[in-house]
Amino acid sequence: METSTSHSSGIMWFFKDRGFDDKSIHEMFQKCKRLEGVQREKASENWDYLRSIGIQERKLPSVVRKCPKILILGLHEKLVPMVHCLETLGSKPKEVASAITKFPHILSHSVEEKLCPLLAFFEALGITDKQLGKMILLNPRIISYSIEHKLSQMVEFLSSLHLSKEGIGKVIVKNPYIMGYSVDKRLRPTSEFLKSLGLTDMDLQKVVVNYPEVLCRDVNKILKPNLSYLTSRGFGVGQIAAVVTCYPPVLIKSVTNSLEPRIKFLIDVMGRRLDEVVDYPDYFRHSLKKRLESRQKLVTQKNISCTLSEMLDCNQKKFLFKFGLVQ
Repeated sequence: METSTSHSSGIMWFFKDRGFDDKSIHEMFQKCKRLEGVQREKASENWDYLRSIGIQERKLPSVVRKCPKILILGLHEKLVPMVHCLETLGSKPKEVASAITKFPHILSHSVEEKLCPLLAFFEALGITDKQLGKMILLNPRIISYSIEHKLSQMVEFLSSLHLSKEGIGKVIVKNPYIMGYSVDKRLRPTSEFLKSLGLTDMDLQKVVVNYPEVLCRDVNKILKPNLSYLTSRGFGVGQIAAVVTCYPPVLIKSVTNSLEPRIKFLIDVMGRRLDEVVDYPDYFRHSLKKRLESRQKLVTQKNISCTLSEMLDCNQKKFLFKFGLVQ
């Protein structure tokens, strides 16, 4: 690969000094043609600035490989204004550095043309600047989403579920990643699947508001296999609907690592029936070793008879006091 002879020797030495191999350099020139004309001093200035705001030296090559354009952007025209703006959103310097490391392209967007309209859009949903700062830290790709073609479509979909503007804002703050999913390819099919289980419109609203991550999961890859497992263990259609309505994550938890061990423990060790889980779906929420096994051991030793909710729906201190287990 004749990378070193086809591009400016200055920028080539810049990359070589920082440990980039020929393949990486070639790929970066392919991504950003304007790299060929950048001066070594310019690239060094931007590199040093990124390091000065808290991006670790060992992570800088990865940042630049993802977005080589970052080396040719105007330092005081582009990089500094965006970093300062992100810091004013309530994010600490280290958090801003973390967001840039996750999604370096955030620095290529304009404060006036992109970030300000984005702030106004979210403000209309009751989302504060500080909340937006936290959202960007979690999902910095937000800044690249089109308000017209992506975000507005998302809001319209959530509105169709009869959520208020404030409710929509709360959902987005709770799970910023939801904005990255396609309404037509992911969110709507998942909502229709949940309805097919017997969830009412109000039940679906509760799922979206309290567990938006469930709405983001793939129906065929995750929800249907979990449904098949629950059916295979003997849960009826109505029982599954009741469990999902009260504790929706049952449809997205790992069958092998979460659902199966808990159901086996319920039946084989606790000697209980499936309908007890239907009465108390939060059973699936509790840690197998820290909560289920330890409390089952105590009630067995003391020959205590109780429902799942009486046994599990309280902290350790109240549990011990309730059953007279305090030493």
